[in-house]
Amino acid sequence: MGLTMVFKAPGDDTRREILRLLARRDMTAGEIARAFSLTRPTISHHLNILKEAGLVTDKKMGQFVVYSLNTTVFQDATGWLQEIVNSLPGRNRSNIEGEMHCEK
Repeated sequence: MGLTMVFKAPGDDTRREILRLLARRDMTAGEIARAFSLTRPTISHHLNILKEAGLVTDKKMGQFVVYSLNTTVFQDATGWLQEIVNSLPGRNRSNIEGEMHCEK
């Protein structure tokens, strides 16, 4: 999956919150839906966008579908961002790295 979708998919508040939930633990669609005051089809739509971006994976377990964070994609995106930071002139690099750590 290209980086465009990786960066575009988390552009929505609901999708960012889904990613935060999945960062804590794997969850079923029902568990994710209960964390929001949105319809299940709306949550399913957001999950599909995250899956298409490669940020989330799903696995059928019996009658449930369990969603997980795809950490490999996050590592790839972080590596790309780090390449950009490393290419900056030395005088700016420490300030930007400090800002990146503060936003986590």
